[in-house]
Amino acid sequence: MDVLSDVLTATRVTGGVSGRLTARAPWGLHFDEGGAANFHILVRGSCWLRRDGADPVLLQEGDVTLLPSAGRYTAASDPDAVAEPFVRVLAGHDDARSVSVGGTGTETVIVCGVYDFAGDLGHPLLSALPRFVHLPAIATRGGPVDTTAQLVAAELDQPGPGGPQVTGHLLDVLLIYILRAWWQQNGDTSSGWFGALRDPEIGRALTLMHEAPGRRWTVERLAHAVGLSRAAFARRFAVLAGEPPLAYLTRWRMTTAAILLRDDNEPLSVIADRVGYESEFAFARTFRRVHGQPPGRYRTMARRTDPRSQPSGQSAGQGAAVGPGAAVGPGAAVGPGG
Repeated sequence: MDVLSDVLTATRVTGGVSGRLTARAPWGLHFDEGGAANFHILVRGSCWLRRDGADPVLLQEGDVTLLPSAGRYTAASDPDAVAEPFVRVLAGHDDARSVSVGGTGTETVIVCGVYDFAGDLGHPLLSALPRFVHLPAIATRGGPVDTTAQLVAAELDQPGPGGPQVTGHLLDVLLIYILRAWWQQNGDTSSGWFGALRDPEIGRALTLMHEAPGRRWTVERLAHAVGLSRAAFARRFAVLAGEPPLAYLTRWRMTTAAILLRDDNEPLSVIADRVGYESEFAFARTFRRVHGQPPGRYRTMARRTDPRSQPSGQSAGQGAAVGPGAAVGPGAAVGPGG
């Protein structure tokens, strides 16, 4: 079981290229909070990116960034450049997929867009990431992040038949490579979910929970399965994962249950059993505590509001929606943060 793939599938991460920003110095753009994670590929030139409350970071040609959580930030040719609201700039362009700003100086080209992590299926993966993931070109040159980023840019330069599908799949791959690269660079010192996944015993326990969320796990059984005493296992799991093992298990069970409710037509009693509850009442009570509504209502609302939700046996379209209020394809907003 690949736990990272399991989590990304469960949280229904979808990516969409908003488009291309071409900027000539001097220039500066300010972006308000959005509803999704932002990514940037510096195709040419350089720029400064600054999140509120943080020092500006110089991005250079070939760099790739990921901002996992929504938040205000500024992109500019110089740290002190005057930044105008991006929404105002966008209003003056007929084609929102290609925006040009600035003066007559050095040119910078950025491919940018969003990743939508389904908000109701949050996971410690997101909180484990820093507010700003920066992968410099010098660290990724010739590797999978660099190669995939170049393919994304090339697809925008010369789109062909099936273009949206191609870019959608490339962005799925790019996200995994970004997470891998960040993990390889920071895994030994990272805390939280990534640190737990790297630990041999705790990582194995996470795998067991993901493989069989419906098994009647106890702390003792998990500890025995990974070769630790109950006390040592519980202590190490809580330190690394940031919560007790059964709290993580409950949350993962409720995430799994939400997926089943969203995508399958099985009765609640069957879903309850599949995620480890002998009693449908106990399952419904826990589900309501975690998701804020009973399972039946959740199923109805999820299928009504999420166009990607389909009954079992059907598949949702790739990249059907990207973030609250954002769309992929003609008319989608462009710019760092989309």
